[in-house]
Amino acid sequence: MTPTVRAPFDFALYPSPLGYIRIFYDEGYIRAVQNIARTHSAYEAETQNKGKPSVLSDKAYEQLSEYFEGKRAVFDFPFYAEGTPFQKRVWEALCTIPYGEVCTYKDIAVKIGNPASCRAVGGANNKNPIAIVVPCHRVIGADGSLTGYASGLDVKKALLDLEQRYRHVFMLP
Repeated sequence: MTPTVRAPFDFALYPSPLGYIRIFYDEGYIRAVQNIARTHSAYEAETQNKGKPSVLSDKAYEQLSEYFEGKRAVFDFPFYAEGTPFQKRVWEALCTIPYGEVCTYKDIAVKIGNPASCRAVGGANNKNPIAIVVPCHRVIGADGSLTGYASGLDVKKALLDLEQRYRHVFMLP
């Protein structure tokens, strides 16, 4: 299930290779990036209202488009996610996972100094409102399997495959 984003944020809807992306923003920050997968049961209804694009949402979309084209590995638009202190620690740790690499929930739990918190890390990962930019798709199960992703495992696999395909562009081993 896609995390909900509280008003009064504005939003804009943009096309992507994975369906539409809804970008929520306020006066200075991107507040959420949500993928509305084509398989989403309310896809048609959710894509009728295109919102109102802004300079900031357009910049975020431009960078996300570059990511999908294999031309960008790091985002530099301002973003801010609301969450508990624990969630924020997890999201900060997610941002340290290099493009094209994966790690486990346990790895993140150790990174934030709480090795026994694997399940809580999974919960925080699920509540990440800024998909792709805060790369929760790079977290996999301890056995190497793809595990939960708010937009579906097919989208998670597509993002990981995309990063593998373009690793060489960024001279990553």
